[in-house]
Amino acid sequence: MPRIIKHPEIRREELLDHAQALFLTHGYDKASLNDVIAAAGVSKGAFYHYFASKEALLEALAERFARHALAGVQKIVDDPELDPLGRLNALLAQSRQAKVETAAEAWALFETMFRPENLVLFHRINLAASKSFSPILVEIIRQGVDDGTFRTFDPEGVADIVMQFGLATHDVIAKAFAGGSDADMDIAIEALERRVRLYEIALDRILGLSDGSIRIGEPGYVRAVMTARRAHPALGGRIEGA
Repeated sequence: MPRIIKHPEIRREELLDHAQALFLTHGYDKASLNDVIAAAGVSKGAFYHYFASKEALLEALAERFARHALAGVQKIVDDPELDPLGRLNALLAQSRQAKVETAAEAWALFETMFRPENLVLFHRINLAASKSFSPILVEIIRQGVDDGTFRTFDPEGVADIVMQFGLATHDVIAKAFAGGSDADMDIAIEALERRVRLYEIALDRILGLSDGSIRIGEPGYVRAVMTARRAHPALGGRIEGA
């Protein structure tokens, strides 16, 4: 039987599919590269042609998550009825919704980033997301500057600040996971809710808007994302309410 030659991008996506399925089922730490290679039915040489390490595989999964999220906001970017502030808030709202809907899967894949020894990996994965979303933010902010909605001399810098918000919450989340108790989680949720409010005020001021113009969070958003971690079996957690 002749060997089937697949396009490199198709093969790469298949490897990511197998890795994601294993990570979701067993957790990132418990699923080895050999498990992924066996599930995909490829040689080690073929696998390492695409991914040099397990960390590179996780980064690629993060980039794919970002691409899918980007596709989900394209209609907002293209909507001619939205002004720059409306577009920015719609983009943030769509991001919140996507994070809530995919939270359990995302924790199973990326929780390992919040361990102290994996801080560099955390930064690399956030850079992958930034590459996808920063250009959109820059364009929206530029549009707002041009029509007088926003007042800033550095749209690229503002976009960078928005993307840095996630990095700034790393230590709060890491401490919650290290503690492990419901009390630790409640403390972390309250801290993150305060941080989100601070970021909203900061972004309003940076863009020359009145307080309350930008909505990064909404009631219950932080708790929904944080507690979704407990609902995924790969994390050894319990189902909420069970």
